[in-house]
Amino acid sequence: MSLTNRQFRLAERPVGLPKESGWNRTEEPVQQPEDGQFLVKVEYISLDPAMRGWMNEGKSYIPPVGIGEVMRALAVGKVVASKHPKFNEGDAVTGAFGVQEYAISNGEGVNRVDASLAPLPIYIGTLGMPGMTAYFGLLEVGEPKEGDTVVVSGAAGAVGTIVGQIAKIKGCRVVGIAGGKEKCDLLVNEFGFDAAIDYKADDVYKGLREHCPKGIDVYFDNVGGDILDAALANLAMGARVVICGAISQYNTTGEVKGPKNYMSLLVNRASMKGMVVMDYTKNFGKAAVEMAGWLSAGKMKSREHVVEGFDQFHDALLMLFRGENTGKLVLKVS
Repeated sequence: MSLTNRQFRLAERPVGLPKESGWNRTEEPVQQPEDGQFLVKVEYISLDPAMRGWMNEGKSYIPPVGIGEVMRALAVGKVVASKHPKFNEGDAVTGAFGVQEYAISNGEGVNRVDASLAPLPIYIGTLGMPGMTAYFGLLEVGEPKEGDTVVVSGAAGAVGTIVGQIAKIKGCRVVGIAGGKEKCDLLVNEFGFDAAIDYKADDVYKGLREHCPKGIDVYFDNVGGDILDAALANLAMGARVVICGAISQYNTTGEVKGPKNYMSLLVNRASMKGMVVMDYTKNFGKAAVEMAGWLSAGKMKSREHVVEGFDQFHDALLMLFRGENTGKLVLKVS
């Protein structure tokens, strides 16, 4: 019996929030691997804010997804057939397999993982790209020192929860910014943040003044817009601002809001630097080992928000932009 591969392909460039009509749902027979290839049955698909940027045409750190192409996505699954010397049937692997049920790979950019050591979703979360983003963005770009005040926006998301926990491990005071009392309580009670600001109910500028009386030493930005401006207005001398993302701006149909308070960088002799996690790929293994150690020692917690069903892809993706997920958002394929 031949198997069918269901796929979500990009049908049009979105304007504003992606629409369901922007996808073509296709089906095709599952390909069999040729020499030097293997076939992966995708089990979990990573849903990330960066996917919105990959849909746009124009220059970026990675080429856009082409119209008619399978939507790019990181995923984890099992090898079900192989003609590759380094990958065997039964291996658990992660890679950019796309939003589809089966993927053919030549092994480029694919990593073998151990499903006996951690649940598969963790390998596309805390021990995957979001975890690497948090690790290198904070430690290499933010350069926190013991006793620093670290503030992270989008703090209840996949990257933010890890940034805050690493900062605590490094001896920092950590303040998170998130939407809603439930998320803010979770940051403090489960992830060990020192304080949390509810941007939906509180004045972020005043909250930062209250919880960061000596200013912000490291600001890890995942949202951009007005919250970035509030953070810039509360910088300490010599502060470091890490620009990781700007989810508040990804679906805007007007002009993107730039920082109005950028002169604070001059006044406080501060720096603001963008980071792309792929610049650090050669050191992913070292980071994964260290974070796995923190997880096993109970110093760090991993939280996955799993949505079940391949057909739920579009609705699940929109959860990111409505702030409906806590921790790493993952689509369970079957």
